Amino acid sequence: MPIGMINDPVQRIGVIKGRILKHAKPYICLGVVGVNENFQRNAGDTVKYRRFLPKGASAAQPNRFFLDANGDRSQAYVDAHLTSEGVTPIAENVSAQDITAPVNQYAVLYGYSDKQYDLHEDDIPDEMMKLTGERKALVMESALFSVLKGCTNKFYGGTGTSRGTVNGTLTLTILRKMARSLSLNHATTITKMIKGGSAGLYGTSPVGRSYPVWVSTDLMPDLREMPGFVPVESYGDPKIAVDGEVGKCEEFRFIASPELVEVQNSGAAVAGSVPSLKSTSGTYADVYQVVVGSEDAWGHIGVNSGKMEVTALSPNVKDKNDPLGQRGYVGCKFYYHAVVLNNLQMAVVEVATRALTD
Repeated sequence: MPIGMINDPVQRIGVIKGRILKHAKPYICLGVVGVNENFQRNAGDTVKYRRFLPKGASAAQPNRFFLDANGDRSQAYVDAHLTSEGVTPIAENVSAQDITAPVNQYAVLYGYSDKQYDLHEDDIPDEMMKLTGERKALVMESALFSVLKGCTNKFYGGTGTSRGTVNGTLTLTILRKMARSLSLNHATTITKMIKGGSAGLYGTSPVGRSYPVWVSTDLMPDLREMPGFVPVESYGDPKIAVDGEVGKCEEFRFIASPELVEVQNSGAAVAGSVPSLKSTSGTYADVYQVVVGSEDAWGHIGVNSGKMEVTALSPNVKDKNDPLGQRGYVGCKFYYHAVVLNNLQMAVVEVATRALTD
């Protein structure tokens, strides 16, 4: 039903929100995991995440604790809990670490004329609702990607030790090295992800224990060359796949998005590389930032966890600012934030990709 035919304002706003969220769904990629923080009205413009540290840990070393000079925890940890006959152990308190992030407000707004509304062959307001949903999701994804790229736990393709020396593609070997690092820092594999449904509804869906790996769609040829890679179309039950999932290998599930764009011409020289590496200029490799996550490695406001106010003003509504009722608007405003909660329980793998030559 066209929005203009819904007379009840509450129902109309509900329908508009549903349509906007429905069209946001295909663009939500990184946002399917993480600590989903609900927007709280009148709680200030900063969100606080609190985690309690294990015994022997500190804010500087929250993941590895009670290690001796040789990196061995066993005896030190056991001795710290040893009791003496008739002596009550000393009661200890817990230590907490607070991580904060600013909350920002964003907006999308389209305008149209009464002539477009009355005479155009397309339903302009409905198209604007679709575009509003897409832009809302892209703003959230781009903001989250910008934050996650700043993770300090970095790995580099090939023999690279920095972005400027990246000379290799995404391989199972580098993923295994990264997984070893995550396990060493007590990262927990993911068991559920947010999955979109019809009418803009979202919910969590159980998945097999895994590390989710977000890649640019440009890296698909490298994934298909990876030993043991299983494409999503070969899953026994395709319903277990989350939106954007393209396949899996060992404990890794791959989610692809064209929005995870490369840093052009920022890697090593491509002359003589085997395989030939993609380069926009033909001189230096384009570098892709692959994000690997674990349970609660970052926090953000989820796609439908934040406060979203929609605007749907039809033309022909006259007031002193529009005395002839010539203008209509469709849009929304919303709040969003994202923050890395544990740098060593996630990773960014910077790699090149093969050039597709004839």
